[in-house]
Amino acid sequence: MTLEEALAALEGRGEARIRDGLGRYGVSTADRVIGVPMGGIQLVGKECGPDHALAAALWKTGVYEARMLTAYVGDPALLTSGEMNRWTRDLDNWAVCDTLCFKLFDRSPHAFDMIDRWADDPAEFVKRTAYALLASLALHDKKSGDEPFLTRLVLIEAAATDNRNFVKKGVSWALRAIGGRKSPTLRAAARELADRLSASTDRSSRWVGKDAQRAFAKAGE
Repeated sequence: MTLEEALAALEGRGEARIRDGLGRYGVSTADRVIGVPMGGIQLVGKECGPDHALAAALWKTGVYEARMLTAYVGDPALLTSGEMNRWTRDLDNWAVCDTLCFKLFDRSPHAFDMIDRWADDPAEFVKRTAYALLASLALHDKKSGDEPFLTRLVLIEAAATDNRNFVKKGVSWALRAIGGRKSPTLRAAARELADRLSASTDRSSRWVGKDAQRAFAKAGE
């Protein structure tokens, strides 16, 4: 599918009510919004199939739904660290950030290295990407052992002091996801960190710790 055809497929699924309602979720800051439901974006992704060149072209349009579609047609084997960095620095909302991490970035061989690169970046959505990606790997990566996650708990602890909304929620997500892996070692380490953060004098750290504690308690851990 060409770029023009992919954009036309998105346009054909646009709905005014979706477009007008996105602002309530803080995701309508892209250059252009069509108003395509997530299910529609996924259907277009299936129609396109894997096509990394198309993914790159879609990203360059700046269209919100086109950038979401990038996550579904990009090829993690062809995705370079440079592309990951450029796309991440273009981010202006959490929805595209999380979709990229959850559907594309977490399958890249560069994923853990990029987490380390972005973990203390001053840009809010770049830093959010580090922790959304760490969470996505914790949820999806079935091959890595404990070590890549254990060693990055220190990043979570350091970032927990960042009180920016999208950062602290990403940090909490990463901690909760690591604590949810099927590893007694990771579960214990994540719970210990959550307890320590919840007792912190820092308000943001305390929020992250308590948020993780609630999740672990709900899961019966």
